[in-house]
Amino acid sequence: MRDWQEEIALRVDFIREIIAQAGAAGVVLGNSGGKDSALVAMLCKMACDNTVGVIMPCGTNVNYTSDKTDALALAAQCDIQTREVDLTATRDILLQAIGELPPTALNNIAPRLRMTTLYAIATAENLLVAGTSNYSERYMGYFTKFGDGACDFNPIADLTATEVLDFLHYLDAPANIMEKAPSGGLFDGQTDEAEMGVTYDDLDFWLRHGHAQDREREIMQRAHRTTAHKRVLPVMFEGE
Repeated sequence: MRDWQEEIALRVDFIREIIAQAGAAGVVLGNSGGKDSALVAMLCKMACDNTVGVIMPCGTNVNYTSDKTDALALAAQCDIQTREVDLTATRDILLQAIGELPPTALNNIAPRLRMTTLYAIATAENLLVAGTSNYSERYMGYFTKFGDGACDFNPIADLTATEVLDFLHYLDAPANIMEKAPSGGLFDGQTDEAEMGVTYDDLDFWLRHGHAQDREREIMQRAHRTTAHKRVLPVMFEGE
């Protein structure tokens, strides 16, 4: 069991140092109403009063209902500055210009539009973009390259999904956020575990203890192997 009070101190110091090194005025992040963004928002607010959470609905009903409600509850509890940028119309215009897309390409559009929005705000206001992907997601490659996987820093990249939840319990985060099924909200009814094919309990036990059933181990190892390109910088030809 981690010492969460010590973890707070270490991560707050980390965030403050990153901000100071960059000469930035604060932090901006996507406030999705989910667990990971809630934890990052809480840590960033402890480190820097100028923490901006952006709610960015993009094409699904859940973005406008429970996700938004939970994001606002988190912002109210932590006194986090909130903005809303509705990206649905932008997404629709882009789809009209591109034409029909397969589900994987379609689902990646929203995370990339959201990151474009965050970096636009960050550049305009001298802010750093905080990442919100946890260790479990990163191991599986369960994030969008140059979308929610992009950031200037990530204060929870070493925490499994289970540890994120434990941390949120310690911080007394809003109950609805802690109780909801993990989901990127990319389409209505979507859940992380259904898409990955394994539960976070099984995945996190594998990551921390190295044990899993054959089926789950095969899924996890294959996902990790085939998504390796997501976890490194682009390959560059360097010449002689």
